[in-house]
Amino acid sequence: MSKIRDLANTIIGALAIVVVLRSFAFATYHIPSESMVPTLEVGDRVAAVKFPYGYSRFSLVGGDYLPRFPGETGRIPAAMPARGNVAVFRHPVSGEDFIKRVVGLPGDRVAIREGRVWLNGAAVPLAESGHWTYRDPSGAIVAVTAYRETLPGAEPHTILLRDRRSPMSDMAEAIVPEGRLFMLGDNRDNSSDSRFSSMGFVPVENLIGRADAILYSFASCAGEAGLRCAPRRMLERVE
Repeated sequence: MSKIRDLANTIIGALAIVVVLRSFAFATYHIPSESMVPTLEVGDRVAAVKFPYGYSRFSLVGGDYLPRFPGETGRIPAAMPARGNVAVFRHPVSGEDFIKRVVGLPGDRVAIREGRVWLNGAAVPLAESGHWTYRDPSGAIVAVTAYRETLPGAEPHTILLRDRRSPMSDMAEAIVPEGRLFMLGDNRDNSSDSRFSSMGFVPVENLIGRADAILYSFASCAGEAGLRCAPRRMLERVE
């Protein structure tokens, strides 16, 4: 009986450590779609650190069933992300975990004209940087133009645009409400994000963590009978 008790205590202790780490330190997430290409590719496993944004009930394992934390943002402490951060958050409609780039902060005026983001009346710098190809869910190869976008106060990052005159490339100016964020995918023609009513502005409370590293990837695969996959990159900082 003592051996069984010791084994049970070891298992319970290990589970408790995992829950604490996943709630307060970091958690890992799998990238299932092309919405953040080229920053993140399908098959990437990213680590999202929790402490930079403080903690809300969505930060904690099983926290969906907890009451909202006190304060205007529902976070302790009430930390705010920076423009350009790649963040994991709880989708305000579907309740799924999503990952997008923070583009607009509370009070910002955001518009999109021919694929270019405008913030507070000024165009965000956008410079063509070549071409990119990727495989869409149907297996077809998609060719798009790559651009370097530089949000205020952030390092440049690469986005993809297939057609700067498509309906997805324009959005009337809107003001980001208090306690909300405007989120965009880097693959602008293939991302469900804050441009659409299916997501809308994301509550700051719904932030889970900042995506800081790609732990490994199975995006590059080859083989016939079985896929043989190798990591694409290890512990690369996500700007």
